Amino acid sequence: MALPRLNEKQIKEDAEQQLRKFKRTKDFLVAIDTDGCVTDNMNGKQMLIFHPQFMEFYQLWEIESYFREVAEYYNLFSVDRGCNRFIAIQLTLTALQNRTDVQQVLREGHTKLPNIKPLNQYIAYSKENKLGLGNPSLEEFLNQNPLDLSLYKLLGWSEAVNRMFPHISAKIPPFNKVKECLELMAQDADILIVSKTPYSDLANYWEAQGIAQYVQIISGQEMGSKGHHIEAAKKAGNYDDDQVLMIGDGGGDLKAVKVNKGLFYPTAPGVEQKAWDNFPQAFQRFIKREYKGEFEDNLLQAFDQALLTSPPWQEDGYDHLRSYREKQEIRKSLYTKFNPQGRLLIL
Repeated sequence: MALPRLNEKQIKEDAEQQLRKFKRTKDFLVAIDTDGCVTDNMNGKQMLIFHPQFMEFYQLWEIESYFREVAEYYNLFSVDRGCNRFIAIQLTLTALQNRTDVQQVLREGHTKLPNIKPLNQYIAYSKENKLGLGNPSLEEFLNQNPLDLSLYKLLGWSEAVNRMFPHISAKIPPFNKVKECLELMAQDADILIVSKTPYSDLANYWEAQGIAQYVQIISGQEMGSKGHHIEAAKKAGNYDDDQVLMIGDGGGDLKAVKVNKGLFYPTAPGVEQKAWDNFPQAFQRFIKREYKGEFEDNLLQAFDQALLTSPPWQEDGYDHLRSYREKQEIRKSLYTKFNPQGRLLIL
């Protein structure tokens, strides 16, 4: 990294200090997501860590197939792919609460969904105080509500997720050609990592994979939203709109750069490797300032078709068993490789 790595004390006291001090060194700015974009770890991260940890903390194994189906939709296969973990849980619990089939299974199994109110209050608090959604802001909210036991459990789940990352996500290498593309970009662009993953996990991954040296700044969830990361760097470096490019795999990545009037290069789910193979050609267009227009429009059209806008359980002819089985081989493969003794429902 061009700037020294932040320690835990610096992250808690002033997470955005490097964004504020950012100095432009190249003609262009490229913002890059990590999970599901640089590394093929999105499925593993969600199916092996986030979802089973939540079911374990809240004892929701009775509705495992429903929980996984809904959580996978929002985190992996919809336009919400890549959203913050707390937003994802908010979406997942709301959808489960509104499904009559889920409510029936809950009653039969004498199981209850967790109360979503404390989560909603925390998200509203963070938004009102312009804080990034992450453990530091959740701890701050908890300190203001120290008698709310549900907040301790929510923080415990989030901390457990972070502790499990190094045992799974960190072992998955970047896509082929990523390092070569970073070398290419670094010749003409300042590189900014923007992510909703905690800063330490990002720094650990980029350093362990030997690619951190190409990066100017790493910005994680503690530094605010991806849109805020790009806004701060763009403003500090005084880049023109068409001098800013975002590489990402989710709808949130697209929104983050478009709210800042920049350009987008998608690594759409399922065709990520092809996207990296084709990136050098796209980057040449970008630095020649020939990217905007028909070329980007064609990429965005294909990207739009890759992410779902409505959940399967709202479609005519929906069958839960069939829906769950559609992703069953992905889950089985991941568990076989990374957690063969882990708990997974096979239908």
